[in-house]
Amino acid sequence: MSGTPRPDKPAGRFRRMLDRLSSSQEELESEELRDDAEASGCTRIAECGDRQIVRVAGTLRTVTLRPRAGVPALEAELFDGTAPLDVVWLGRRSIAGIEPGRRLIASGRISMNHGRRVLFNPKYELRPLGQE
Repeated sequence: MSGTPRPDKPAGRFRRMLDRLSSSQEELESEELRDDAEASGCTRIAECGDRQIVRVAGTLRTVTLRPRAGVPALEAELFDGTAPLDVVWLGRRSIAGIEPGRRLIASGRISMNHGRRVLFNPKYELRPLGQE
């Protein structure tokens, strides 16, 4: 019995290869982001609830300067493959390294604003550029 190969292993690898070939580029990137977030010990954004303290990881899709109540605010959309999260730094016009396409880990308390998850003034770690 020990010399008999397991038939489910090759079929499993073959199935994964076929799935990857038939997936769109966006689906592949989302899967990679989900895996990266799990490897970092982070919570998936889709699982984050209102007023929950979280640590999330993802890629910045957009970065814009949008004043809030007359105060400058740098806003970015973080995406981890499951859901978007708006990250807002109040009182900031720019932050070195915060740019579209950059991966980062952010932590803080989630709030809901107009049905979207928002993280104000988070602690954050920029991921090294070589890992992107």
